[in-house]
Amino acid sequence: FIEFYVQKVNAVQTPAVVGALLDADCPEEFIKNLVMSVRNLCPVQPLVDEVEKRNRLKVLTTWLEQRFAEGNQEPALHNALAKIYIDTNKDPERFLTTNPFYDSLVVGKYCEKRDPTLAYVAYRRGLCDYELVEVTNKNGLFKQQARYLVERQSPELFAHCLADDNTYRRQVIDQIVQTALPECKDPKQVAGTVKAFMVADLPNELIELLEKIVLHGTQFKAIKDLQNLLVLTAIKADKTRVMDYVNKLDNYDGPDIAKIAVDSELYEEAYFIFKKFHQNVSAVKVLLFNLNSIPRALEFADRVNEPEVWSNLAKAQLEQGMVSEAIASFLKANDAAAYADVIRAAESASCFDDLVKYLLMARKKVKEASIDSELMYAYAKTNRLNELEEFVAAPNVGQIQVIGDKCFEQGLYEAAKILFTNVSNFSRLTSCLVKLGQYQAAVDAARKANSTRTWKEVCFACIESREFRLAQMCALNIIVQADELEELIVRYENLGYVEEVISVLENGLGMERAHRGMFTKLGALYAKYKPHKLMEHIKLFWQRINIPELLRVCEASQHWAEMCFLYIHSEEFDNAAMMMINHSPEAWEHAQFKDVIVKVANLEIYYKAIAFYLAEQPMILNDLLTVLKPRVDNPRVVQQLRKAGHLALIKPYLVGVQEVNVSAVNEALNELYVNEEDYDNLRDSIDRFDNFDQIALAQLVEKHELLEFRRIAAYIYKNNGRWQESVALSKHDRLFKDAMETAAQSGDQAVAEDLVRFFVQGQLYECFAACLFTCYDLLKPDVVLELAWRQGISDYAMPYFIQMLQEYTTKVDSLQKTLQEKAKEKEASSERADASPPPAVTVDAPMMVPPPGMYGAPAMLPQYDQFGNPMPVPMPGMMPGMMTASMAPQMMGSGMVPPGMMSTAIMPGSGHMQQQPMMGYSPSSPMMSQSGFHPGFAPR
Repeated sequence: FIEFYVQKVNAVQTPAVVGALLDADCPEEFIKNLVMSVRNLCPVQPLVDEVEKRNRLKVLTTWLEQRFAEGNQEPALHNALAKIYIDTNKDPERFLTTNPFYDSLVVGKYCEKRDPTLAYVAYRRGLCDYELVEVTNKNGLFKQQARYLVERQSPELFAHCLADDNTYRRQVIDQIVQTALPECKDPKQVAGTVKAFMVADLPNELIELLEKIVLHGTQFKAIKDLQNLLVLTAIKADKTRVMDYVNKLDNYDGPDIAKIAVDSELYEEAYFIFKKFHQNVSAVKVLLFNLNSIPRALEFADRVNEPEVWSNLAKAQLEQGMVSEAIASFLKANDAAAYADVIRAAESASCFDDLVKYLLMARKKVKEASIDSELMYAYAKTNRLNELEEFVAAPNVGQIQVIGDKCFEQGLYEAAKILFTNVSNFSRLTSCLVKLGQYQAAVDAARKANSTRTWKEVCFACIESREFRLAQMCALNIIVQADELEELIVRYENLGYVEEVISVLENGLGMERAHRGMFTKLGALYAKYKPHKLMEHIKLFWQRINIPELLRVCEASQHWAEMCFLYIHSEEFDNAAMMMINHSPEAWEHAQFKDVIVKVANLEIYYKAIAFYLAEQPMILNDLLTVLKPRVDNPRVVQQLRKAGHLALIKPYLVGVQEVNVSAVNEALNELYVNEEDYDNLRDSIDRFDNFDQIALAQLVEKHELLEFRRIAAYIYKNNGRWQESVALSKHDRLFKDAMETAAQSGDQAVAEDLVRFFVQGQLYECFAACLFTCYDLLKPDVVLELAWRQGISDYAMPYFIQMLQEYTTKVDSLQKTLQEKAKEKEASSERADASPPPAVTVDAPMMVPPPGMYGAPAMLPQYDQFGNPMPVPMPGMMPGMMTASMAPQMMGSGMVPPGMMSTAIMPGSGHMQQQPMMGYSPSSPMMSQSGFHPGFAPR
């Protein structure tokens, strides 16, 4: 049944069946036959697992070999065979080496505890690096590990095995050096191993390795790279071996190794290598620059006798300051390449004799301007003037000008003279001649150079040498340059030669190129040293003077009059005016000051000028104010003089400016008039100019002891509408006419009534009658009637009542006429109506119009004549109204109008009579007395 099941039913379950049979201790022969009957239908891995975990893997040996023979390549099958061969010791090493299908990691792991050597074989075959290293380390198989490392050539594996934390590193290195590399025949493996040692930074071990290969071996002994590596490693790790290696070895890169040795401070080894490889220049450089042994370098140069070696030696000697020896070496090398350094060093060491030799050699090899230039300088320094003159006369490329300047700077004036003469540089030649004290020749050369700097140099030298004639010749060519004039003058002044510099400038004024600065500086010198000539100079040449500059000098020297003159001509009138004010003893002049003051821009100066004149010239202050009248602020002038307490001093000025009607001026003048008791001018001033504090003036003069001033106070009160104060003053001084006029002009009924009552109470009946006429429009008829009745003075009031009655009669007639005309118009309009009854017409009865002012009636009503024409309103002080012709006789017959008080006249073509005013009954009539009464109406 079991065979049928695994063969026919389910062969895949064969592993489980075999496992169950093994657990049931079934005979091995039966199990082998069962498995063989299934053949390749049974899966390998499950079957091997079931048998192996029961430690009965040998049971499957025949079946596995048969599958292997069939070509089955499953790793599980080959792994099982390897394990069986290992356990049975059936030539396992050959199987592990030749079989390509087993899993090296699985088999190696299986072998580690059974046979580490077989584990190494399995791991080696499968390149299981770290497993191999681990098993060899555990079992001391360092020789195998070393061989594997050399063969494997894995940088990572080398780094792992040669790491510091590897406790077996020393054993592995020993086996690599002693066994693996000597057995190695492949140069690449050797190179890779050496590289691994270098990467692991094992210089001593690397030296040991390379000595084994290079010095003691035969196959790789002549390889240049290994020799280079051995020497370089020794340079890095053990410098004591380097000299032995470079002496024994021949096939290495000598120059390169020597350079590395120099960098590592192995100078003797580097020198030996350069010398061994015939690198003489490099060898002498090591001696010179590394070993710092010039004597050995000199000995070496004598032995090899090469120009380049001598050149390097010369450069080193030059750097060490051995200038003469260096020049000798350069001459032996016949080398002119370093001529610039040689020239510089020779100049520093003052070896000009040797330098001449060198430059003569260099001039044959190099055509360079600096060589010829330095040769000329060397001639000059060695005082070979004849040779220098011959040289510059011959063709050369030297910079004669530059060397001439250099010789001049170092005081070699004779040599510089030769050089500057050769290039016709008269400016520098002049400087040389000045230094040599040849002043006349210097002037001649300066004339050829015609340079300001040259003229200055010669001039200053002549001044210091007191050669004033030659100095003036030079100075006349300098002063025409405005920029140089200041320095020339300072030089003269510092040396105390003032007369000489003034003479120079005076002689230069007539020159064609004379400029503004010359005139200015001469003026400054006059200001300092000859002030008596200053004003004359300024008046002659002020147009050619720099005025601001000369002003500063004059200010420092306190020449105030001259400063004032300059300010005026430079149109700085503000400064000129202040100068005359501040320094009046020297600078002020009245006519000039008046011309200046009107041109100033700062208005404050006007008032400073007023203060100045008030303090020093008060008698001509009005003359100044007359000039300033259109420009000054009059109120401020008044305030300034009032504060100073000298207001009366400028009365003419105030009269002159009063026409502008300024309050401050009016008040000041009025105050002066009051103080002078000049009431006529005061009254005229009040009438003409009303811009002042009138009430204050009225209060000032109302208690004045003179009647006219009190009358002026009343007049001022009247003009300002203060009627009661005005009337009161007039009554107090019995100026009744003035009182009546004031009351009439006031238009105030109370004022008029109060005045009428005053006259009645004072029994001034004529004044009473005159006041009724004057204040007709302001008085109420009932008040007048009552006063007249009470005092029994109806006769004095009768003209008033007659006039009043005539006025109202005229008004009634006019109203009646107007009503009649309206009635006629209505009748005419009703007749023209169609059928409509005419509307009722109500004719209003004439009204009794009360007199003006009575029962609340208006003081004045429109007046009409008998023809209905409007009459003009009477003016105060006149008899108002028109009278009809029919009423005049009745009024005259009844005695209501006294004879002579009123006359009538028939106007031509008018058909009515016009009332004429009473003859002689006007307040303004000259027939009125001072008391206000008409002569014909004196009280009985």
